[in-house]
Amino acid sequence: MAVLTRARPRAGRRRAPGVRNRDGWWAAFFLAPQVTALAVFLVFPLGFAVVLAFMRWDGLGRKEWAGLDNFAAQLSDPEFGLAVWNTVKLALLTVPVGLALALLIALALNNVRGGSFYRVLYFMPVVTSSVAVALMWQIILAGDESGVLNNSLRSWFGLTPPDWLGDTGWVIVSIAVVTIWSSLGLNVVIFLAGLQTIPPQIVEAARMDGAGSLRIFRSVILPLLSPTIFFSTVVAVISSFQAFDQIYVLVRPEDNEGARTIVYQVYELGFKDFEFGMSSAAALILLALTLLVTLVQFAAQKRLVHYDS
Repeated sequence: MAVLTRARPRAGRRRAPGVRNRDGWWAAFFLAPQVTALAVFLVFPLGFAVVLAFMRWDGLGRKEWAGLDNFAAQLSDPEFGLAVWNTVKLALLTVPVGLALALLIALALNNVRGGSFYRVLYFMPVVTSSVAVALMWQIILAGDESGVLNNSLRSWFGLTPPDWLGDTGWVIVSIAVVTIWSSLGLNVVIFLAGLQTIPPQIVEAARMDGAGSLRIFRSVILPLLSPTIFFSTVVAVISSFQAFDQIYVLVRPEDNEGARTIVYQVYELGFKDFEFGMSSAAALILLALTLLVTLVQFAAQKRLVHYDS
């Protein structure tokens, strides 16, 4: 008589301790370059900047403990206050205008033929050297006889244009124009990627219900595109707070205080005045300001950003 027996479940295959140790060593080997670069170029400089912010040091002599004096000196310095105000003005000009313009262009390119060609065309300034972009715009916006824009306004319309890079009231506007132009392609590509994730069935259903183009944009596209808009806004704000290279090439802020930003304040204190403690304190204030604005944006996303499709 045959005896039926229940098959025992096969135990999971266990790996020998030596194999696990060998896998761990291989993982550490492949992670070592990235971890080393992260520690050398990010963790150590950040920690060193935090220490220097509480010191007095010219880069060569002995470090002296300063406590909170560096922070107090910067917060009471009129030049630092001007740098903060100019940085905020630059962000207020570049972020909403740049993102709105990029969204309009992305909507226009979403269903157009030859979209790949236009994406490459708009993206070219993004991959172009920022110094080359600044030099090109310096020629366009120059206030003397060599300025392309001013010569055109004088000859075509008989106007007397301002000195775009020399006038304190116009320099931030000029920098904002250059910043928007150079970053427009990146935001256009990001918005195009977000638009292509919106199911066309939802748009068609809204159109069949009688919704017009404006209503579809406001009630369908914008809510579904809100995560992309939120991401682009956070990146654009952080980038505007860190603006330096194009400003330094377009106009020297020491010659025009209207172009002084926080990052230039950090550069001037550290590499021109050799006050590395003050420079580190200004950098930490910039970090705190950036974190504060980013936290406000993340708090606002709970009400403004919709992740449900």
